[in-house]
Amino acid sequence: MTTAPASSATTIAPEYGDKVIAVETAGSEPIPDAERHGSPLQLLWTWASPNIEFATVYIGVISVLFFGLSFWQATAAILLGTAIGALTQGVLSLDGPRFGVPQMVIGRFSFGHKGNLLPSGVNALVAGVGWFAVNSLSAAFALNTLAGLRPLPSLLLVVAAEILIGFIGHNFVHVFERYAFPALAVVFLLAGVWTFKDAHLGGGGASGGLGGFLLAFSTAWGYAAGWNPYATDYSRYLPRTASRFKTVLYPALGLFVSVALVAVIGAASATILAPKDASPTAAFTGHLPGWLGDLTLLAIILGAISANALNVYSSAISVTSLGLRLPAWLGRGMLVVLSGVVGTAAAWASLSDAGSAYEAFLLVIAYWVGPWLGVVLVERWLRSRTTADEELARRLGDRSYTNWPGITALLIGIAVSVPLFSNQEKYVGWVPEHYPSFGDITCLVGFAVSGGLYAVLRRGPRGAE
Repeated sequence: MTTAPASSATTIAPEYGDKVIAVETAGSEPIPDAERHGSPLQLLWTWASPNIEFATVYIGVISVLFFGLSFWQATAAILLGTAIGALTQGVLSLDGPRFGVPQMVIGRFSFGHKGNLLPSGVNALVAGVGWFAVNSLSAAFALNTLAGLRPLPSLLLVVAAEILIGFIGHNFVHVFERYAFPALAVVFLLAGVWTFKDAHLGGGGASGGLGGFLLAFSTAWGYAAGWNPYATDYSRYLPRTASRFKTVLYPALGLFVSVALVAVIGAASATILAPKDASPTAAFTGHLPGWLGDLTLLAIILGAISANALNVYSSAISVTSLGLRLPAWLGRGMLVVLSGVVGTAAAWASLSDAGSAYEAFLLVIAYWVGPWLGVVLVERWLRSRTTADEELARRLGDRSYTNWPGITALLIGIAVSVPLFSNQEKYVGWVPEHYPSFGDITCLVGFAVSGGLYAVLRRGPRGAE
């Protein structure tokens, strides 16, 4: 398959339209006006359903159990971090109706065609391997607890469903999220009410301090902003005339409410004594009555499938955004399958220590998302003030276009923030080693350094020519 340049709009079969049971043929090429359909409202449940799941619960759990925060401290950090990540999700979604291309193609503005290979490749790996593995594990443990099926068969059943949804494509993903949303919302709200009834909200850790707060904030921001590199993947089919306000509002609202509510429920659950040697999912449901515990386990499975349908789909879209000349058989659908197979292997390898692996992963994903987001937001602000859409569309399709300030700022932001501020089990940067109260602010520093440096290097509209 040859990925068409962004200026071409002739490669999509015109009969796709709004059909649900039809395999999508589009890759990274712009969606023609004849294929545009839908409304911004669909972005509400598309970004809410994937976060009503156990991976989101675990943000609150680790904030209390591992970062040493009280319930109220954890709640404040979660709300703040999630709000920032959700806001940028809404802003970035605007470029979907505007240009009709995936988020990683939009990245060519910031990094040029060649420079954009790096963030596109990283996003493909993070989405299709990292996130796919994390969410598949939570679903597999839930199925193991619910049905007594061994972890590996549980994992294989879950990933088969996730890959199938992603393989069918864009319209089916939106419809699946729409129908999953009410079921997930009702079950998790019931579990939340029961959890708060039994929780000790005055309990939790008390030794986290500022460092623990910053760790929880970074985790919540990293989780919410981790969706930012997918933003226009799910808004690019919207008509050009779609309301700008609603295109910002609905993804931001869906993401914020779902992440904040479910993560806070997780923080409350961490104040309840869990059964000894229980799996993460069994610990969360252990205090619930049997019928509600079983429903919650089913919802955890459904939520993980909802999240991974997006992860495996966007991983494949990120690969098509690389602009590589791929064989005809290796289209978007087959890329979904390959991504799912690799992600399944990663999940299998992590079955024995899922909790520790997830804690580290939540922090590490923000290490690249922060600098990437800093550059992308500055570039978006600059081009919105200086350049016409027609010229921008031509730039997306121009393979000779380069933007060395963007990739330079991205790499320097990572090079500065990670060695100095990283606070991981296997590596502690200079700042947290000498000043533990700073926790882990790698993502914040990377965002500020890369965004600020890019603004200086870019120096107006001709700085990247």
